[in-house]
This record gives sequence, C-alpha cells and structure tokens, in this order.
Amino acid sequence: MTDKNRRIEIMGIVNVTDDSYFASSRCLSGDGKPDMGKILERTGRMLEEGADIIDIGACSTRPGSEPVGEDTEWERLEPALKAVRRHFPGIRISIDTYWSSVVVKAYDLIGPFIVNDISAGEDDPHMLPTVGRLGLEYVAMHKKGTPQTMQNLCRYIDVTAEVLEYFNAFAAKAEKAGIRDWILDPGFGFAKTIDQNYSLLADLGQFTALGHRILVGVSRKSMIYKLLGITPEESLPQTQVLHLAALERGADILRVHDVAEAARTVQVYRQL
Repeated sequence: MTDKNRRIEIMGIVNVTDDSYFASSRCLSGDGKPDMGKILERTGRMLEEGADIIDIGACSTRPGSEPVGEDTEWERLEPALKAVRRHFPGIRISIDTYWSSVVVKAYDLIGPFIVNDISAGEDDPHMLPTVGRLGLEYVAMHKKGTPQTMQNLCRYIDVTAEVLEYFNAFAAKAEKAGIRDWILDPGFGFAKTIDQNYSLLADLGQFTALGHRILVGVSRKSMIYKLLGITPEESLPQTQVLHLAALERGADILRVHDVAEAARTVQVYRQL
C-alpha cells in the first residue's frame, strides 16, 4: 500500500569524470578539468526538473574503471563544489567519495553535505570516524571488492540474506563511530550477477525492517542494458520500470541520471 506521506527524494547525478558509463552525465573537459558550463547547466536543469539532492562525483565507479586517487579527485571536485554552491546556494549536495580527506576538505569548503560512500567505510578506515565527528549524513553501500575486481561476486545464492547480514554488521560500526542516522544502498551492479540484482530488487522490502532510509541506484545500469542487449542510452524506459518497482518495495531515494522522468514516475506511484 502506498504511504502518501512517505518522503521520497530524487538524487540527480553529476559526474566530473570522463569515463562514467553513461556519457551524457560526464562533465569533464578534454584537458582533464571540470567543464564548469556543463556542470552548472546540468545542475540547474535537474533542480528545475525536481531533484532534491545533487550528487557530485569525480571518480568513476563503473566496473573496470581505474581510480584517479584522492588528489586528482579533489582537484576536480573543488572548483565544481565552489561553483555549484555559489550559483545554487542552499541546495542539498551529496559527494560521491570513499576518501575521508576529501570529506574534510569539502566540509571546510561548503559546510555540511551528504557523504555517498560506495565502500561503506571499508576503503578508508578514517571515513566513519570522520563522518561521525563532523555529524554528516551518510550513505553506506554494499559492494564486494573494488570496481576493478567485480568478478568477486556475492558468494551466497541468497544475495538478499548476505546484504542484510552486511548492513546488520555495519549498523554496529556506524554506532561506534557516532553515526546514528545513515542511509543504506544495496549496491545494485556492484559485484552482483544480473540475476542477483533482480533478486535483490524483488526483496527490497525486507530492508525496511532495518529502520533506515533506502537509496536505490539502478539508473541505466548494466542489469538493464546487458539483460536486454541494448545500450545505456537506450535504457531509460526500463529504468523507470525498475524505479516504480523500487518505490513499491520501500525505496526512499532514487539516484538517477534523468530527473524529469524519475519525478514523473514518483508522481505516478503516488497516484497509484
């Protein structure tokens, strides 16, 4: 049953990268520097279309991508964050990073924001204590290995049970670090087979029992385009099918490339 009072948010993606799997989301110039015009245009358009949060990342996390390192990541992020904060004061910003040093620098630059960490603190032992000390909102995502080692697939047939176990264990880590209110992301596409991704989405309602908001990131991912033999550019309609399925199973935040379409999907869901 739809809860008409449920808080549903849309997180729009801005990739300050040159190799993210969906080309239209890339906002890096040929010289390796942020394309400020594209960053501001994309941010402004997504806000007009209904984005509640702008998620900015400077290191691609697609399978097979190469990490750029914390220094390069910050070189890309700093001017982007300055410009976005200046042109759109007061908006909610999320930063897609697994480096605690980037979190500290960004906090000093723009103040509070949401930390969107694909490693749930595993890639940097200082991440969780840093987030707890600064009192920041935090997204913890389930993954196995790194984007370079996506062959390390979830080892259990029951992927839902494994991911639930993971977040039950993470809850203790978060509490120890002083992080009380965190968001969970099941990590669709990260070290999971196509079948496991769909099983996880079908079982998404089980995660509501953990008492944390749920973020779903399935936008134009390989679980769609590899299944159907199409390209990421062709996968927008099926992305909305999965968004509706996620909302029906309790998703609170949709992380998307296409804000207008996601906003319409939310509207249709509420109407249903």
